[in-house]
Amino acid sequence: MLTATHPERSFSVEPTASDPSGQQLRLHGSLLFPDAATIWSELRTHVDLAARGGTLHLEMSDVQRVDGGVMALLAHLRAELQQRGVQSEFVGAAAALQEIIHLYRGDVVVGERKRRKARGTLDQLGNATLALLHEAQAVLAFLGEMVIAAIGVLRAPRSVNWKELTPTMERSGADAVPIVLLINFLVGMVMAFQAAVQLKQFGANIFVADLIGISMTRELGPLMTAIVICGRSGAAFAAELGSMKVNEEIDALRTMGFGPMRFLVMPRTLALLLVMPVLTLLADFVGVLGGLVVGLSSLDLTSSIYFTELQKAVSLWDVYSGLLKSMVFALAIGLIACQQGLATAGGAEGVGRRTTSSVVITLFTLILIDATFTVLLRALDL
Repeated sequence: MLTATHPERSFSVEPTASDPSGQQLRLHGSLLFPDAATIWSELRTHVDLAARGGTLHLEMSDVQRVDGGVMALLAHLRAELQQRGVQSEFVGAAAALQEIIHLYRGDVVVGERKRRKARGTLDQLGNATLALLHEAQAVLAFLGEMVIAAIGVLRAPRSVNWKELTPTMERSGADAVPIVLLINFLVGMVMAFQAAVQLKQFGANIFVADLIGISMTRELGPLMTAIVICGRSGAAFAAELGSMKVNEEIDALRTMGFGPMRFLVMPRTLALLLVMPVLTLLADFVGVLGGLVVGLSSLDLTSSIYFTELQKAVSLWDVYSGLLKSMVFALAIGLIACQQGLATAGGAEGVGRRTTSSVVITLFTLILIDATFTVLLRALDL
C-alpha cells in the first residue's frame, strides 16, 4: 500500500483498498491552511483517477483538526466528484467535524452535471424563425416611430438637429467623391472594353456610346454609387449609433428630451437624400468618360462622334430615372443603417454584428429595389 506520509507533516493522505463501501481516501492529522496546496495536490492525484460511476469516499475518522480553508477545498472536491458521476461522501467524521462539514455544505447532494446536447434541426429552425419575427417587429416599430417623428417635424421643424445636417453631408457626400468617381470610371471603361470585341465584329463601334450611356444612367451609375455609400456611410452610421446605444448615450438623450429619431436618424437620412443625386450625376459623367477612353483607344472613334451618338441614345428620362432610383437607395441606406444601429446590444461584439448586418441587409435591399424599378419601368414602357 502506498502511503502519502512525511515525518515533518501534520497530515497524511492514504488510499485504501476497495471494500464493499467502495474506494476511500483516508485523511489523518491536522488539515490546516498552510498545507492546503500540498493537500490539494495529493488529493487531485487520486481524484483524477476516479472513474465515472465509481465510488471515492473521504474517510475523516482520524482527522483531529481542520480549518475553514481546507474544508472549503474538500467540499469543492466532493462536489466535483459528484458532478462527474462519482459517488463521494465524508465518512467517519466526529460530531464536531460533522458540524464543520455541514457548515461548508459538504453534506449537500450535488446532481450530476448534464451533458449539453446538440440542438436539433427543428430546434434551430424554430429559433431562427423566432429571431426573424422579433427582427421584423423591431423594424416595424422603428418605421412607426419614424413616421410619428416625421409628423412631429412638420409641426415643429426646429426640433430636428439641423446643425448635424451639413457635417453629415460633407462626410457622406464630399468625402466620398474620389472613390465614387474612380469606381464608376473603371466600371464604364471595363464595360466598353468587354463590348469592344463584339462591336468590332459587326462594325458597330459607334454603339458603344449607346451601351455605356444607357447602362450608366439607368442602372450602374446609381447602383454602384449606392453600393459605395452603403459600405462607407451606411456602415459608419450603424457603428456610430450602435456605440452610442451600448454606451447608453441614446438613453441619456431621451432623458434630456431629445428623441433619437429627430436628433440622430433624420439628419443622417436627409443628408443621404441630398448628396446621392449629386454623386449619381458625377458617376454617370465619369462612367461615360470611361467609355470614351475605350472608344478613342480601341474603337477608332472621335470624341465628337461619341458624344453625338450619346446625345441621340440617352434621353432626359434615362437620367431622371437614375436620379429617382438614387433617392430611394439613399432612403433605404439611411433607414436600415440607423435601425440596425439603434437595435444594437451586447457591447463591442454587438456593434460589429449589427454593422455587418446593416451592410448585408442594405446590399440585398438595393438589389431588390433596383429589380423592382426595372420591372416596373419595363411594364410601364418607360
